[in-house]
Amino acid sequence: MKHKLLFVFLLLGGMASAQNKTGIGSLTGTYELVAVDNIAADGSRIHLYGDSPKGILMFDAMGHYTLQIYSEGRPKFAAGDKSKGTDEENRAALKGCNAHYGSYKIEGSNIIFNIEHASFPNWEGTQQKRPFIISGDIFKYTVPAPTTGGAVTGEVVWKKLSGSELTGFKN
Repeated sequence: MKHKLLFVFLLLGGMASAQNKTGIGSLTGTYELVAVDNIAADGSRIHLYGDSPKGILMFDAMGHYTLQIYSEGRPKFAAGDKSKGTDEENRAALKGCNAHYGSYKIEGSNIIFNIEHASFPNWEGTQQKRPFIISGDIFKYTVPAPTTGGAVTGEVVWKKLSGSELTGFKN
């Protein structure tokens, strides 16, 4: 019995160590959006969601994530009812957001998002590989094929929130 317990302890310790080597442990937490841009071949930047986009990204230790990005100041629906939105209101609402969730894993310097569902339906059921870097509390990755298509690369920057920043609501 003693040997079985020792084996289980060593096995669990090895699994935890392997998980930390994959980088999942270093990503776990909640992040606030800093910037989301498309970068053209000439280096110019396009702020897809305006100058002050809002967003949240959460990673758990089990390999699940959720991500939401919104343009600040999206117009409200005049009818106050989503099902009665005009074509223009629906277009602005969809263009002003990007959300998806699923599972993730780390392979070297790449994060792989296995997207279960997304506001951009073309990404549902896909795997998205993105090179990333972590510097202090900043997590930045590149999107080789952004939702806008074309000859641009996306760049998304997130800041990890501490426990004190997670309490209460922001206005």
